[in-house]
Amino acid sequence: MPALDYFNARLEATISPMDYLKSTQMNPDKYFLIDVRNGPIHVRSLTIKDANVIPQQELQERLNEIPKDKEIIVYCWDVWCNTAAKVAKYLLEDGYNVKELTGGIAAWKEMNLPVSDTSQGVNIPDSCGC
Repeated sequence: MPALDYFNARLEATISPMDYLKSTQMNPDKYFLIDVRNGPIHVRSLTIKDANVIPQQELQERLNEIPKDKEIIVYCWDVWCNTAAKVAKYLLEDGYNVKELTGGIAAWKEMNLPVSDTSQGVNIPDSCGC
């Protein structure tokens, strides 16, 4: 694949934290952000502010929660995690418009962007399922 094709495809399939923030400020109803991380709740209690928590292992039974009329943004742990890519592929195959948030929650936290603590009252299994 020529470099130009690669970078065009990469830009089409991803969105940076800053581009996401700018776009949501201009059009707050455009996106549906999903935290798709698996794993014990105590290690993933911090999420991006206003993210919908739908772990990859619960995705199939919770598809009805994901709107088809919005652009879906998925994220996982960091640049080494491929859970968000797996979810993006699955959702794309099901007709959703999807992008992966580059860098995951690690990049978001590193940039000191807004987060929420979801550890209060959330009942999520402690098995990773990665």
